[in-house]
Amino acid sequence: MSENITFHDLTQTGTIPEALLQRTESDLSVFFERVKPIIERVRTEGDAALRHFAQAFDGVTAPEMSIRATPEEFDAAFASIEPDVLESIKYGIRNIRRFHEAQKPEESWMIEVQPGIWAGDRNIPIDSVACYVPRGKGSFPSVVNMTTIPGKVAGVPRLIIVTPPSPDGTVDAGTLVAARLIGVEEVYKCGGAQAVAAVAFGTETVPACAKIVGPGSPYVVAAKRLLSDRIDPGIPAGPSESIILTDDSVDPVLAALDLIIESEHGPDSSAWLVTSSRRVAEGVIAALPAHWAEMDPKRADFSRTVLGGAHGGVILTKDFSAAVDFTNAYAPEHLEILTVDPMADLGRIRNAGEVLLGTASPVTLCNYVLGPNAVLPTNRAARTHSPLSVHDFMKRMSFARVSPEAYPEAARHAERFARYENFSGHARAVSSARPMPKIQPR
Repeated sequence: MSENITFHDLTQTGTIPEALLQRTESDLSVFFERVKPIIERVRTEGDAALRHFAQAFDGVTAPEMSIRATPEEFDAAFASIEPDVLESIKYGIRNIRRFHEAQKPEESWMIEVQPGIWAGDRNIPIDSVACYVPRGKGSFPSVVNMTTIPGKVAGVPRLIIVTPPSPDGTVDAGTLVAARLIGVEEVYKCGGAQAVAAVAFGTETVPACAKIVGPGSPYVVAAKRLLSDRIDPGIPAGPSESIILTDDSVDPVLAALDLIIESEHGPDSSAWLVTSSRRVAEGVIAALPAHWAEMDPKRADFSRTVLGGAHGGVILTKDFSAAVDFTNAYAPEHLEILTVDPMADLGRIRNAGEVLLGTASPVTLCNYVLGPNAVLPTNRAARTHSPLSVHDFMKRMSFARVSPEAYPEAARHAERFARYENFSGHARAVSSARPMPKIQPR
């Protein structure tokens, strides 16, 4: 069977076609209209709406499904999980926790900016955070690890999980196992836009939270944006995307393997191989069908759809600098550099959520077990956003103290600023009208 794989030859152009930078979430207008009634129904009907949407969208057949996972469901998950899977979940947890513990900022710091003037910051965990764990195209205990571990390390007092239920009204066993191992016992069975609405407004069962983190479909992304005045939506994390950046040194069979990784997430993913080597470009196109033939048919179909569509395939550039320029303009969620000297080429990358260096560092490893967070900014948000981290579960509070001895000079300068900006109240507060206590001689 012939395969239709998208190929763009940019060797004769000096510009990057804007269409190649687009993702499925670039235009959310249609999703905004679809999620508005979902949000409103959850706001007004609470748990009843969550049960309705669980039946309508997730195929749940139990009308009285418990919205919160019970202790018995956690126990059943541990009883059913395969020992080797449990071992790998624990391995991932250890590495991810170690990375994020090293990332945690000190509780507070302070410097003396002038003699007698001290200023600093306190780092404080956010009161409550919901971690969204998707389910529509698979089961993702790895996302539990990536979202809840930095929250636990940060010290968030109330950390919960929202995730779509299975048709039988249960939660994926791996999700429950990972959650309990990390120390999260609040898992709620709701997904999609309705889950975002539930943690934004709160329902009879689901608590309202200050923030939500985690990747999701365009429906989830749209709901986060619409509810951003009610809940902090976190970093923009939509459908999966990747770039495999190569020179002429890589084996096309290997590059094709890594191109498939993010393209198999679903038809709304984006995945490009960008290279200055025609040999590699043609070799990757030739190698893909053999890889697909060895995959799960559903995942292979997802990959074919992406790599044969508008948001994925192979791009050939006139030289490696042009390939780097395209990568920076695209600002991918995941970036693999498969070149002779990937560490040297890392310095040329400005925009990417994460960068994996060399043929022994495929995206698969970082998605599960390396330690750095795999919840990453999508849709070109890597131009200004960073990977999910301990910092996303904390806030900074600045503080300052001025000694009576240092006050006069600071007040004199502040009063000048205030009068220049025509704030007479500000100025009066630091003028001679202020009844400052006299400094006692030592």
